[in-house]
Amino acid sequence: MPLLTVENLRTFFHTRDGIIKAVDGVSFSIKKGETLGIVGESGSGKSVTCYSLLGLIPQPPGKIESGKAFFDGTDLLNCTPKELKKIRGKRISMIFQDPMTSLNPFMRISEQLIEPLLIHEKISRKEALLKAISALDEVGIQDAAKRVHFYPHEFSGGMRQRVMIAMALITRPELLIADEPTTALDVTIQAQILDLIKKLQKEQGMAVIFITHDLGVVAGLCDRVQVMYAGRIVESPNTRNIYYNTRHPYTESLQKSIPSLQSKGEKLFTIPGLPPDLSKKITGCPFAPRCPQVIESCHKKETNLQAVSENHYSACLRVQEGEILAQTQSS
Repeated sequence: MPLLTVENLRTFFHTRDGIIKAVDGVSFSIKKGETLGIVGESGSGKSVTCYSLLGLIPQPPGKIESGKAFFDGTDLLNCTPKELKKIRGKRISMIFQDPMTSLNPFMRISEQLIEPLLIHEKISRKEALLKAISALDEVGIQDAAKRVHFYPHEFSGGMRQRVMIAMALITRPELLIADEPTTALDVTIQAQILDLIKKLQKEQGMAVIFITHDLGVVAGLCDRVQVMYAGRIVESPNTRNIYYNTRHPYTESLQKSIPSLQSKGEKLFTIPGLPPDLSKKITGCPFAPRCPQVIESCHKKETNLQAVSENHYSACLRVQEGEILAQTQSS
């Protein structure tokens, strides 16, 4: 039984320039102990999807137009603020994208770490501080008893990201949402952070939603992947299939964009064009204007996620009709 099931989530932003359909009909589920990757370019709706689940969308201009999100039987999108507060930060935690701005520069690390414990567990400040020191130890911060009283500016970028992870995990959540936690870090620290998340997940048995724009990151971390484009899921395979049996041209293009897969001296691949303007009506496949395998019907027919093999879903019309299956498998 899934820990979290999201059905037909739609989150729109009502602006002076029109209605921006940031998330448009997204559905997925995740089981206990599983890691789900959400992949796509900037602006594809990855972060907005998860922010919507936790009630973090600014309203206005944002508005959740429709959908259900059942977390252990509770609909996160339709529960009361009081009910959501009991879950958010306790049973579901989030690592935000930028550790440089997510920590309060005017508060010591200790105060920021113990806050969720004081809210959710009703323990004394002394007990909370001991747990905070232990949490910093777990994420590899040396001399934690002393450094817990530092301010954020006294930590490096990698150490601040570790503090963010400690803060998210200090209440032992059942679900961790990691929003591009390694984007601003160098490759060495990035590898350490990914190993740390895997280690703590194995020890605690929690589910993880990992948001990233980098297909290379999900290879050793995720069990399944949702590929998002223009606020929609365009492909949903297991991790192996996203590399060896890609079934959507957009996913192919993301894969070709991984620098480590390029031959030395070869020009880096880039996806031509720009993502669509989500404030305007999209007719047909949203990726059609940038797709190397587009045909006329792609601009006209609506696309929906459909099964193209066992546990593998694609929103590409040509893949669904079997026209470019051989080409995607050989790429």
